[in-house]
Amino acid sequence: MEICKKMRTFVRFFMGSTVLYRIWSFVRHRLTAWNTTGEGIHSPYLFYIVRMLLRDDNQYYCWSDIERRRALLLRDEREIEVVDYGSAGSPEGTRVSRRVSDIARVQLEKPQIGQALFRIVNYMSHETQRPLRILELGTSLGVTTSYLAMANSRNKVVTMEGSKAVLDIAKEQWKALKIENIEWKEGRIEDTLYIYAREKWDVVFIDANHTYEATMQYVEALLPQLEEKGVLAVDDIYYSKEMTRAWEAIKGDARVTTSMDLHDAGLVFVDKHYLKRDYRIRI
Repeated sequence: MEICKKMRTFVRFFMGSTVLYRIWSFVRHRLTAWNTTGEGIHSPYLFYIVRMLLRDDNQYYCWSDIERRRALLLRDEREIEVVDYGSAGSPEGTRVSRRVSDIARVQLEKPQIGQALFRIVNYMSHETQRPLRILELGTSLGVTTSYLAMANSRNKVVTMEGSKAVLDIAKEQWKALKIENIEWKEGRIEDTLYIYAREKWDVVFIDANHTYEATMQYVEALLPQLEEKGVLAVDDIYYSKEMTRAWEAIKGDARVTTSMDLHDAGLVFVDKHYLKRDYRIRI
């Protein structure tokens, strides 16, 4: 009996720790993400996304340039004053001094996710034969934005960032990479999203305020604006139990037909021709 009590105490502690929760989520994903080559996916379009895009090992010409910018950011010792709206979602935000390298280490998306988004955007651009409209919530230092924009220079990428100092660093990266198809909006996203919430989007990438309420607010505003063949991506779905709860709610939304759990991010599709399915996929 005493051993059982200790085990229950350990499990509660384990699940209550954010760091341990992330480790547990990663291990569980590796053990349960069996679908790595598209088996069982009925839609040819979605099958292609998994088999030929998410599992593609080919390197594209501009990736090394983007990753060189990441490497420079990870060594950038400049201190900047960041307006952090954080998990509390304060309308005023908190001003804190942070090194660029620290921001890069903590906030930059993994190359695998940026490159997966690049492949998807590149493929969608080819399929639609028109410029895509892409929206990113949470610019950070502009690395993932670069992947979204460089997939096709004809596309229009709109990115939103709350902190001017962080956005200025991102602009430096885009200038160095000679990217000219990015439009940016500075300000608290909850206050500026309405400007774009009535427009149609082909790709939406959400990497902003990591709370349940904020994430669901973003999704509720943008999911109806997604084009039929569009994709909405949510970053850090296992960042915390709160973000996982948001991901579960998004998957269960009646407007969402198919979802793909990549662990570091989740993709959702709204095409009514797709079956209601959720796939766990390793990339």
